[in-house]
Amino acid sequence: MDFTECYGDSVSSVAAAARSGCRKRVRRLIKRGFSVDCRDNRGWNALHEAAAAGSKECVRDILAAAGGSSRSCSAYVNSLTHEGESACHLAAQRGHLAVVRLLLEAHSNINQLTNDLSCPLYAAVDGGYKEVVELLLSKGAEVNRTHTASCWTCLHQAVYKGHSEIVRILANVCNLEALDDHKISSLFVAAQYGQQECLEILVNAGANVSTQAADLATPLLIASQEGHQSCVDYLLDHGADPNVACSHEWPQLPIHAAAEFGHISVLRRLIAVTDRACDRSDGMVSPLYVAIHSHQSKSVEMLLREGFSPDAQDCTHILGIRSPLSFALCRTSSKPYSESVGLLVAAGASLSEEDWIYALATDETDLLQLILKHRWIPRPETLTRDCSVPHHHGKTVLKLQEVRELLCVALNQVHFAARWLPLLLKAGLEPSLLLQPHMLEQADSEVLNYLLEFVNWSNLSPPLKHILDRRRTEKTWEPCPHFDSVPCLSHMCRLQVRSVLGPDLLMRTDVVQQLPVPSLLYDFLQFGDIPEASYTHSPPSPLSNRLQGYRSAHEHRHVL
Repeated sequence: MDFTECYGDSVSSVAAAARSGCRKRVRRLIKRGFSVDCRDNRGWNALHEAAAAGSKECVRDILAAAGGSSRSCSAYVNSLTHEGESACHLAAQRGHLAVVRLLLEAHSNINQLTNDLSCPLYAAVDGGYKEVVELLLSKGAEVNRTHTASCWTCLHQAVYKGHSEIVRILANVCNLEALDDHKISSLFVAAQYGQQECLEILVNAGANVSTQAADLATPLLIASQEGHQSCVDYLLDHGADPNVACSHEWPQLPIHAAAEFGHISVLRRLIAVTDRACDRSDGMVSPLYVAIHSHQSKSVEMLLREGFSPDAQDCTHILGIRSPLSFALCRTSSKPYSESVGLLVAAGASLSEEDWIYALATDETDLLQLILKHRWIPRPETLTRDCSVPHHHGKTVLKLQEVRELLCVALNQVHFAARWLPLLLKAGLEPSLLLQPHMLEQADSEVLNYLLEFVNWSNLSPPLKHILDRRRTEKTWEPCPHFDSVPCLSHMCRLQVRSVLGPDLLMRTDVVQQLPVPSLLYDFLQFGDIPEASYTHSPPSPLSNRLQGYRSAHEHRHVL
């Protein structure tokens, strides 16, 4: 029930006079026999009004009028409002030092609790009234009791409000390790709300910097989460351990909190002191995952720049996430792909079959273009386990397994080939790698013609020629007219040039411009004369369906 609003017609004459601090009127009314104990709708009497108003003289006169005997005066001075407030509480709450002193001399209960478990000391602490706090402490007020529904002590509240001078006083008499209902200490509160001066006072008084709440959170974790740089620095400088697990669910560290909320300066400090096992070890979780989850690209960028692996560890058993890149891809709800995807690809994140599906099983090419911007397709002769080049022209070279998975996905996404085929061939993929029966059987007419323009169509293997002949008979393929002829000498020459230079150098660099040939041939040598196939398919099914379908179709070969 709300007893905070005062109804004017319920207030007694003496109480109204006391509220205004008019001592003469209070005396006159008392002399005329008006009661000092009449209560309004909030349960307030004249003493409550005088105490709240800070009128020491009115309080004295009202107490004298109520005190027929010491016992009756004591009962009156400790009378409570409907919310359980004593006159002493109301005076302390408003910082009326002289009134509090007078009420205590009249035997006011110094530790009386209100309905919401406050008390005079807690009220004075909350208001930041240092002198009232000192008075109450000198008179024996209990300092370690818990108050409010959260079970905070006076020290918790003083820290929360940032009343550093009061914290300094209480730190000498309070239990520094007192905990609230979530097992949070006062030092934890200081770290959470960025109260650095209070934090320093508590640390210097001997408070534990490594205390953990019920959920295992530490002061360092909460300060990192809230971005309080000065508190983070102070805690680290005074022994806080950045490698203590701070969660029951998975080994969360302060570095995860800083990365998740994008506090870059805090993250920079924590990177320097956090064990890198969090980025690599099984059973741990790289901070890259939480940065990606919260779309904090700046955190992702810093972590990668400081050497955190773009692949990290497989967290399938902990979070249901295979890799940072797969997580970034599935976290992208709309195109273009998030900045985090670009950062991971540029940093050399390994590409799985599932990642290639995101790039190839779509009528959009932005992801594939992004990958090819930062990754180099190696020459066919280097596609062995014993021959790999880590970098080429400033780009990371695709590994053998990545190329295999690229081809596997491409050959199973032939209906999107009009989109991805030109990009892959112009990026240096050897076209003969796509001359597979499935490709020739499933590709539409334009796509098939485009692919054949990149090879010597006259010397295809008999099985492949058989497929083409069958499709021609079935009228599912309409070949270009010149496919019935032997390739012209100019086409054979550019095939030979590509064979010598390698498709990667020929298609992706300006090395062709250094050849001793007329400049008019540059575009021809890079197959620029071949028109791309048009894409005419209907909108694809949702990507989640294509991913699931792909998994089902390839369970015998791969576990994705």
